[in-house]
Amino acid sequence: MRTFSRIAGGIAITIATILGAQSAVAQTELRIGTASLGGAYYPMGQALSANVNNFADGYTMVPIVTGGGLENPRLVASGEVDVALAPASLSFLAVGGKGPYKEALNIQALGALHSSVLHIVTLPGNGIDSIADLKGRTVAVGPAGGGTLGLMRNLFKLYGMTMDDITPSFLSYADGMSQLADGNVDASFALAGFPTGAVAQIAATNELKFLELGADKMKEVVDTYSFYTSIEIPADVYGNQSPISVIGSPNLLIANGDMDPALAETLTQAIYGNMEALIAENALAAKIVPEQSLSLPIPLHPGAEAFHAK
Repeated sequence: MRTFSRIAGGIAITIATILGAQSAVAQTELRIGTASLGGAYYPMGQALSANVNNFADGYTMVPIVTGGGLENPRLVASGEVDVALAPASLSFLAVGGKGPYKEALNIQALGALHSSVLHIVTLPGNGIDSIADLKGRTVAVGPAGGGTLGLMRNLFKLYGMTMDDITPSFLSYADGMSQLADGNVDASFALAGFPTGAVAQIAATNELKFLELGADKMKEVVDTYSFYTSIEIPADVYGNQSPISVIGSPNLLIANGDMDPALAETLTQAIYGNMEALIAENALAAKIVPEQSLSLPIPLHPGAEAFHAK
């Protein structure tokens, strides 16, 4: 009997070990491309990863620091990351092989995300009151692969300017804002959701000045570029006494067009089917409207459509 008990116990331990090993093997790790630290993409990537880790059986996800919105469509298309956050504007250009993308990229959307807004920040008293005043100035423009650059180029066109009119400093949003506070750059741009940590951090110890376009120029931006919107940052978000009118750029969660439809549906379900959990991880997720996923500027992945169309 003791021998049988020992054998039975050994078998039980062996089975448990095998099952545990099988469970470990079954966890497939996925990578989500975000952006540099200090903006809104990385913490949103963390929140999206948490939903996948908690609600997508058999999968885990980790956020990866990348160059940002401009680079992310390329990373997804090449398979270096499985999914990524990207501006709708750049995703549209990537699918068509236009603008900064020399060939069409095989990317599709899993769903709509929050909108980023273009923070154009300077300090009072330095003679910068408009976009035109940036000529000849040193400006922090975000990382070289970030989404800020594309929006800046489009905006500058409406002022008869190009990037050659400024001295660009390619820094993360956090470093760009820090350099502004230290007086090493004259202005700093950041395309991120609000409140974004990089701006909030220097707003706590510095009086900031936000450049606005004015109603006429904002209308021209929205009329010229259909993928941009006009958004207001409410008063007191950054210690500002009144609302700030800014350009909004909707964001998407993108994947390779060849992603298995079953995996795409699993990820979409884990993220958009558990919005309360996502908002608990990142308050910015409260600005996501999942229903907007059915009317995006790029194709919706068939696996994602199977969820969103329910």
